[in-house]
Formats: sequence, C-alpha cells, structure tokens
Amino acid sequence: MTKRKISLLAVGFCFLLFAAACKKKVAAVPPPPPPPTAKESAPPPPKPVISAFTASPASIERGQSSTLRWSVENATSVTIQPGMGTVQSGGSRQVYPSSSTTYTLTAKGPGGTNEAIAAVSVTAPATTAAVAPPPKKSLGDMLSAQTRDAYFDFDKSDLRADARSALSGDATALKDIFKDFPNAKITVEGDCDERGSAEYNLALGDRRATEAKDYLVEFGVAAALLNTISYGKERPVCNEHNEECWQKNRRAHLSAAAGQPGGQP
Repeated sequence: MTKRKISLLAVGFCFLLFAAACKKKVAAVPPPPPPPTAKESAPPPPKPVISAFTASPASIERGQSSTLRWSVENATSVTIQPGMGTVQSGGSRQVYPSSSTTYTLTAKGPGGTNEAIAAVSVTAPATTAAVAPPPKKSLGDMLSAQTRDAYFDFDKSDLRADARSALSGDATALKDIFKDFPNAKITVEGDCDERGSAEYNLALGDRRATEAKDYLVEFGVAAALLNTISYGKERPVCNEHNEECWQKNRRAHLSAAAGQPGGQP
C-alpha cells in the first residue's frame, strides 16, 4: 500500500469520527427555577376615621353655649379635650366656654390614632351696658344637659362597654356640677322594661342603680353624694312594645335627689 493511499484512509477515518460525534445529542440545559413568590401579608387594621367633628355655632357670645357633634369609626377609644374626657364614638354635647377654645378629638384604635379639632370663638357681649346674667340653671337642668343614661342588656345588671363610657363622662360632668352645687345630692335611678313581674324588676333595677353608682365612685365621685333608687318598670320613657323601646327603658339615670332644685317630688 502506498503512502498516498494510507493518507487518504487516515483522512477518511477522521471524517467518519467527526460525523459520528456531530450526531450525538447535546444534553439540554435545565431551565432556571421560578423566582420565589412573595408571601401575602395580612392587611393592616384600618385607621380610625373621624367622619364628623363640628361646633355649632362656631362663634358665640360669652355666656352662650355651642354644641359639639362627632362621629368616629374604627376606634376603641375616643376622647375630647378640654373638659369632656372619654366619650362614645358618636354623639353631641353642649359646652359653655368662657373664652375662645379649640376642642381636640382623639380617636385611637388597632390601626393607629387620628385627631380632629373644632374651634369655638367667644366674644364679649356687643353692648357695654350692664346686662343681667342669664338665670342660673337648676341642678336638674344641668344633669339633663350634661349627663347621659347607661343602658343594659335584657335581664342584666352588668355594665356594657357603652354604659361604662357614658358613666365615665357623667363622672366628669358631676365634678363640674358640684362646683356650682356643692351640697347637691344625686339619685341614681334603676329602670327596667315592661317584661317580668313588678317585684322582680324592682330588684333588677336596684342592682342596675348600684352598679352605676359604684362605677361613678370608681371615677372619683364621692359616694356620700349619691343615692340609689329602683323604679322597676314603673317609669318607662317609651311605651311601645318592641325591643327598640324596651332598650330605652333598661337604664340607669341620674337625677336631682328629692328636695334639690329640679329634683324628684
């Protein structure tokens, strides 16, 4: 075999090896793993919303009153300062500022804190002539204007959250009222709806009045200035026969004691 033939055979053999190698499949590269998905976190609790906080009228003469009105959502604690303290999430209250005052409502809840202000501008009477002071309100009138009733569930005498809120505001109001009536005596009335016997409701009303009095004492009202009485179902404020009406009658109510100005006969 000549050298030329040997060379041709060698070249052909290499060509066959190269072709066979080209036919081999190249292993596929696996795709990259998908990116990790972010875990969805629970939405934060909503922030308290103050939908309304107004003073009407916003401008008064000294000695007149303005009415604060407010409405709050998503709050576990609502306070108005100065002078009012803890209040319910919605309501109204007459105020008698002696000078221009800015009231601040603070609402707190799991979602944070929110504040709003309502200003009352107080001016001196327009005339410089001597003006007789307005007639002094009676004890009964002041109690009606500045205190609220505490309401109870059916056949219950324990204080609900709204009842505690009402009574804490009443305690603040009573401290101011006692400044004008230092010798005043206050009666805490216990009332019931029409269901049940008279005897049973008298006992239930007594428990309600006692619970309300004890709560007022916890907030600094002197126990010696408070009496209790149960009227059972004998003094309803609503006479319809439905739950809405019955709820109005299940209450603890503050009144001037017998013999006081504006008191019960």
